[in-house]
Amino acid sequence: MRIGHGYDVHRLVEGRELIIGGVKIEYEKGLLGHSDADVLLHAIMDALLGAAALGDIGKHFPDNDEKYKGISSIKLLYHVGNLIREKGYDISNIDATIIAQKPKMAPYIENMIENISKTLNTDKENINIKATTEEGLGFTGCGDGIAAHAVCILYKRSEI
Repeated sequence: MRIGHGYDVHRLVEGRELIIGGVKIEYEKGLLGHSDADVLLHAIMDALLGAAALGDIGKHFPDNDEKYKGISSIKLLYHVGNLIREKGYDISNIDATIIAQKPKMAPYIENMIENISKTLNTDKENINIKATTEEGLGFTGCGDGIAAHAVCILYKRSEI
């Protein structure tokens, strides 16, 4: 059994779509980044890669590589899922938290879980996503950005 942790943060800016968990969220701002800046999926990918001792998303998808400019993080997550399976691991569970003052995430969480479950070919019961605010404190609380934390447990197929 292997445990991984991931964290990501992106600045909110005008002129970008807000994509979190592979879901387009109607909001006046979006996240700034080289890819689609999906903060939740980036945290989940880092957790998965960390648990499998495969580095981080910067190693696999460098932000100075033009082929990843504007790419959907769902595509990147699919690649990470293949990497961990090639190394002999399966997902036991993923638990993630989105930290955002606005917009409210609750209406979108089930769709996020569905997207992640399909992309990683794992049961929806293996994925938990929560959202919280920071009560107006810090960069997320004042609306400058959105952050996400994720933890996961992987197991070797031979451990079953």
